[in-house]
Amino acid sequence: MKISLEGRVALVTGGSRGIGRAIALALARAGADVAVNYRREEADAEEVAAAIRTMGRRAKTYQAAVDDDAACAGLIEAVAADFGSLSILVNNAGIASRGQSVADTDPAELRRVVGVHAIAPFVLSKLAIPHLRKAGRGDIVMISSVATLYMSAGGVPYNMGKAAEEALARTIAKEEQKNGIRCNIVAPSLTVTEMGRRLSKARGAKDIHDLDATSPFGRVSEPEDVAAAVVWLVSAANPYANGQKINIDGGNF
Repeated sequence: MKISLEGRVALVTGGSRGIGRAIALALARAGADVAVNYRREEADAEEVAAAIRTMGRRAKTYQAAVDDDAACAGLIEAVAADFGSLSILVNNAGIASRGQSVADTDPAELRRVVGVHAIAPFVLSKLAIPHLRKAGRGDIVMISSVATLYMSAGGVPYNMGKAAEEALARTIAKEEQKNGIRCNIVAPSLTVTEMGRRLSKARGAKDIHDLDATSPFGRVSEPEDVAAAVVWLVSAANPYANGQKINIDGGNF
């Protein structure tokens, strides 16, 4: 089946770089119009939007901090008004935690990281659902992490945030399937992004590609690997998968 998202409008949070950028571009290549959210990287976001327009799709950038409820409300309202609809929400925006033990983690850091990874997707999904219900088909995709498979030491804010995000996704999937909305999870492993490069250095690698030889298929995951799963999940090629999690880890379990 040839995937086509013609007539769909997508909002990608954290869409200015890394995995979010790849998702925004992949959705546009499949035919969707795309709203690109960013927090600080205005030039990067505008570059993504410009690339989407060269594909003949509509694109616009929106500055909003996803951990600000009022900013989220303004974001959803603006996207729906500018594009006339909204049928795909990709909750991608994320931040890293500091890698400390539970004993050494500041509760303020925990609240901040969980706020970005769990509370923000809750708020955005809640605000988007009325629009998705009217779209005929609506899709929400949570970008989580394989971290929830391992719950490694030294990452409790991130682990808790992503676990809560996955719980949110599975709850929405059950509540909204009667309204034509599918909610699924895509969980990357170490990926070639700024965050991935920092994590690889923390693991002792000078460069993330030093890990290629010991990675599945001879390479570390690229953002486009994650984007491909998102595009499939929100397309007609996926008529029935709902409340599911796809781990983009090359089978490295």
